[in-house]
Amino acid sequence: MKIGADYLGDGRCEFTVWAPAHEEVAVQIVSPVQRLLPMQKDEWGYFKVLAENIEPGTLYCYKLGAEADRPDPASHSQPKDVHGPSSVVDHTQMNWNDADWSGIPLEEMIIYELHVGTFTPEGTFEAIIPRLRELHEFGVNAIELMPIGQFPGNRNWGYDGVFPFAPQHSYGGSEGLKKLVDAAHQQGISIILDVIYNHFGPEGNYFSDYAPYFTNHYQTAWGNALNFDGEYSYGVRNYFIENALYWFNNYHIDALRLDASDHLYDIGVKHFLQELAENVDALSKKQGQKFYLTAENDLSDTKIIRPIESGGYGIDAQWNDAFHHCLHSLLTGEESGYYEDYGTCEQMAKAFKQGFVYSGQYSPFRKKFHGSDSSAIPGHQFVVFTQNHDQVGNRALGERLTHLVSFKGLKLAAGVLMLAPNIPLIFMGEEYAEDAPFLYFVSHTDQKLVEVVREGRKKDFAAFHIEGEFIDPFSTETFQQCQLNWDKRQEGKHKVMREFYQHLIQLRRTLPALKQLDKENLEASAVEEDKLLFLRRGSSGDQIFCIMNFNKNKVTCKPSPGGIWRKILDSSDEQWMGSGSTLPEKLIREQEVTIRPQSFALYELETLAT
Repeated sequence: MKIGADYLGDGRCEFTVWAPAHEEVAVQIVSPVQRLLPMQKDEWGYFKVLAENIEPGTLYCYKLGAEADRPDPASHSQPKDVHGPSSVVDHTQMNWNDADWSGIPLEEMIIYELHVGTFTPEGTFEAIIPRLRELHEFGVNAIELMPIGQFPGNRNWGYDGVFPFAPQHSYGGSEGLKKLVDAAHQQGISIILDVIYNHFGPEGNYFSDYAPYFTNHYQTAWGNALNFDGEYSYGVRNYFIENALYWFNNYHIDALRLDASDHLYDIGVKHFLQELAENVDALSKKQGQKFYLTAENDLSDTKIIRPIESGGYGIDAQWNDAFHHCLHSLLTGEESGYYEDYGTCEQMAKAFKQGFVYSGQYSPFRKKFHGSDSSAIPGHQFVVFTQNHDQVGNRALGERLTHLVSFKGLKLAAGVLMLAPNIPLIFMGEEYAEDAPFLYFVSHTDQKLVEVVREGRKKDFAAFHIEGEFIDPFSTETFQQCQLNWDKRQEGKHKVMREFYQHLIQLRRTLPALKQLDKENLEASAVEEDKLLFLRRGSSGDQIFCIMNFNKNKVTCKPSPGGIWRKILDSSDEQWMGSGSTLPEKLIREQEVTIRPQSFALYELETLAT
């Protein structure tokens, strides 16, 4: 069931809203000329009216019986913030230039996650466009936008949005987003949109005035869960499925990232995620282009990404937080919070080989057995990262890895990321060792809510035993601190780091052993006492061998990959601002070698063992 204001052209617009508990609903036209349009209710609780003399930009809201007017829950535009009227949008006005675009295959993606408000000084969709060419030349072919659904004010991560169909007005709204997507496609870049189907933000949340969108059967970190399996859940499920199809159809979005999908509680016969995947698959077949769904999920459960015919939900890929946690704890030595569960090279090797680190073992942090065996899941179904908005922004001081580890540690992290048989995600600025923090920020208009947010953040940080001065998320200065220092990418160590990432991406795309994201031709092993990890990928004559040293001291070892191997990259080379390599240009059978602290070296097979 299509919902919202569907502009049909020639001044005609069909309004549809779900309000099953109400007997009377009307469209209140606010401007340019006020008038009231009664709506007709169908058997499923949807109210409709086909209105004449409605032009794009018309402001409207819904009058729910004798109650106050409310904005459209499926509003396509909120020009006057979350409490104001909704606006009619004509989605046929855009002159698209991407008719020949078919998207980037998932297994080829190099994803770049960015926050629209802090990526440029202007903080708009269109301000990103001039940087697209450089990003593509660097190696990025997929940009993941943090949530852009209308939120209160103009400073927010996006996870407090309350209008999932309305691109944030201060970012440039519907028109600005379409221009960005069109320009990205012309540069050969897919656009992934982070969407939130597990909760709504607190301010401007009028959903309960319309229908039973929430249930008290389950509780989440945001209060009552969304109603995906109770009475009237059909309307809630339809709302979010329509939202997904809306982005693909009207904005030419290529993929969606589903935020915290483990908070979508549904014990019905068909889980909402499966129904969503089926609808997106049907659209893909209809359009002749594959649209992707990726999911954030904290359960390490393969059911999310297993095919539907194998009892899974059919989601294309999921974020693998365990990969990040292993790497982060190895590099920083941090053990608080969920890092308590990680910190060994053996775990890092398992992340390479299987994906999930916990596959049914006891988790000290969770105080329970956790995870499932992911060894049979293809590598391209895992998105991995060394940093992202959560892992940086949920720290009290918003520190990036740049603040936590040495320059050589940053290079080692880049190597682990780009040599993994998974889909890599780079957090904006990571590629040039950005040193601006990424903090949590909001601009709510409700002062009581601001205080609740402040106290909530302090409580979250207590779990990590973090000390230091609390940074106010409501402060404008907090937001301004997070803006990228984009010009740094061309100077000093920042320039070297960017070139290092770029070189790794080129190797990933040109070496057959790195190009294929399969696990069948992969070996990963560790020497725990020395903090060494050995990685071997490829088959026949196309193989690579990598030595990774997570030790803060140099280590002498005798790797035994067999055959003769030619060195093609060493992170400790002077070219990469290192101290100079101690490793041989050729690795011959079982040769004793010494590797510098927190470095890695990549070798390519020259001759097989005889």
